[in-house]
Amino acid sequence: MASQTRQWLLTNPPVADIKLSGDDATFSLVTKELPPVGPNQALVKTLYLSNDPAQRTWIQKDQDPERLYLPPVQKDTPMKAFGICEVVQSEAENLKKGDLVLTEANWTEYSVQDAAALRPVQPDPEHGIKPTHFLGSLGFTGMTAYWGLVDVVRTTASDTVVVSGAAGATGSMVVQIAKHLVGCKRIIGIAGSDEKCRWVESLGADTCINYKSKSFKEDLIKATEGYVEVYYDNVGGEILDLMLTRMKRHGRIAACGAISNYNNGNEKQISNWNEVIFNRIEIRGLIVLDAMPKMGEIMETLSKGVKDGKIKMTEESETIVKSKFEDIPSTWMMLFQGGNQGKLITQLV
Repeated sequence: MASQTRQWLLTNPPVADIKLSGDDATFSLVTKELPPVGPNQALVKTLYLSNDPAQRTWIQKDQDPERLYLPPVQKDTPMKAFGICEVVQSEAENLKKGDLVLTEANWTEYSVQDAAALRPVQPDPEHGIKPTHFLGSLGFTGMTAYWGLVDVVRTTASDTVVVSGAAGATGSMVVQIAKHLVGCKRIIGIAGSDEKCRWVESLGADTCINYKSKSFKEDLIKATEGYVEVYYDNVGGEILDLMLTRMKRHGRIAACGAISNYNNGNEKQISNWNEVIFNRIEIRGLIVLDAMPKMGEIMETLSKGVKDGKIKMTEESETIVKSKFEDIPSTWMMLFQGGNQGKLITQLV
């Protein structure tokens, strides 16, 4: 039975770029003693880790905790992350050795956790549902996509929807929900390569535009001729600034993420704010924690969508990277380098 665990700690909270090496490296690898397993607790081993852009915001230096939706990661404590774990030892009646659970695993090999914090997951091979899907399409990622699109900006079948980061974990689910569950009139994706764009179109987008193309601005203006009702924003920055000029009067924007700004020290890139005023554009931020009261309902809807063949969860929907424990930070950094399609997951080997 494991008595020690390796952990990645936040050593130097960053202001801008993450540093993976050197005296001022953002993270450091340590070995810690494990506490004994007490009543209603379990020892779990981390199998898969979720990689999410929001994690970058949890470690920013000199943040005001009162302005955050979750407590920030404290200096010299383990990096936060959700994961799928295997129960190694259980002192809880509802858990047995070998069970798979979803929990806040953090960047640690083993951890002793209260049974109440462990949510059992049940793969369904008959319908192609794997453990990793509970970190993505059938987890907080899918909830974020559905909540933001359906509840936050009240998308209807008569709407045209633009989705940035459309080849990412949340964006690819937004495309499918908009197309196959809501039945939106037109869906326009934005992604980072021609190959990713073709995949987004295979999910249901009517067209997808490569933001790295020299003609991106002109292509987006052409695709949004007549303007659009809904924009689901996963990136912020220059693309959000451009989309402010492509919204219909009284258009709605779901502000889900701002990955373009996370590693640049919050450089200001919005110059078209007058559009919000002149055209009475509604912009609403969203955090998946707000959706928790509807979690059961949303998960049931998404699961039915999978079983009915409306939501695709193929190998292309996940980027699963087999990584040694020592490589966890560099695998996570793929998020900010455009190295993933769909959900980026670390599989510890």
